[in-house]
Amino acid sequence: MRFHSYGDSDVLVHEEADRPQAGPGQVVLRVAGAAVNPVDASLRAGFLQEVFELALPHVPCYDVAGVVTEVGEGVSDRSVGDAVVGWLPIDGPGAAAEYAVAPADVLTAAPRTGDLSDAAALPSVGLTAWQALFEHAGLTAGQTVLVNGAGGAVGGYAVQLAAQAGASVTATASPASHDRVRAYGAERIIDYTTTPLQEAVAGEQFDVVLNLVFLPPEALARLVDLVVDGGAFANTVPPGPAQTGRGVRNLQVFGRSDAGRLADLVARVDAGDLKIHVAQRRPLTELGAVHEELAARKLPGKTVLIP
Repeated sequence: MRFHSYGDSDVLVHEEADRPQAGPGQVVLRVAGAAVNPVDASLRAGFLQEVFELALPHVPCYDVAGVVTEVGEGVSDRSVGDAVVGWLPIDGPGAAAEYAVAPADVLTAAPRTGDLSDAAALPSVGLTAWQALFEHAGLTAGQTVLVNGAGGAVGGYAVQLAAQAGASVTATASPASHDRVRAYGAERIIDYTTTPLQEAVAGEQFDVVLNLVFLPPEALARLVDLVVDGGAFANTVPPGPAQTGRGVRNLQVFGRSDAGRLADLVARVDAGDLKIHVAQRRPLTELGAVHEELAARKLPGKTVLIP
């Protein structure tokens, strides 16, 4: 699946293409699963041309799980037959294909548990959750954290990682996600569909607030009010509030690929400490329909495409 020009979801076409070849420092993967992210749709629409310069035609999906079929010159830590997972460069060829080319240094061994295709739902969202909580906000044991949007892909990992770090987690989620978020370790769940957040917490404040939801500026400002003086407000959804005050750190989070940290997350999966959640698995050819549902906010959660 790829697009030859920017536009609506109908620019995505399913077509035959030459199998990629591994250049120096690269490997070729037989794709088991490619995960869909909102950024994929923004790239396709042309909204991010000033940030990411794509070579057209472009194959979407930068989260991949697959098996190495070819190893390029200079690659010594990957072999044909290795099952791997990784976050591909966003501006490079993606994984919505039977075969994908990948820089070897963004890959790590895939989880040994569960379906290999499902592992594609881990890299970018799991890393973004880790980086937001610990690299940006500096979350430590005993602190309180509010995860706004815990039912989503990043939110699910954030709840698990924060709880396992010894933090007290309050999470907002719709009723459909309550059982899963509670199982992840949230001590309190707020149903934002019935109770306004500020009313539910009744003036309580948190050491860290992690926002994962598109909100207007005034709503973001109200979220900042829930951070203690000197605390951290981490936001993964632009734009963040212009100013925070009270010593609150305003942290705009842009996740990045990190194979070393991803290996740690994979180890947690294998140990049973980190759960990968896939809401649906769809045939690769349905990518256009998935993008339409994404735009209409009708996707039930993390979607993995199966070639």
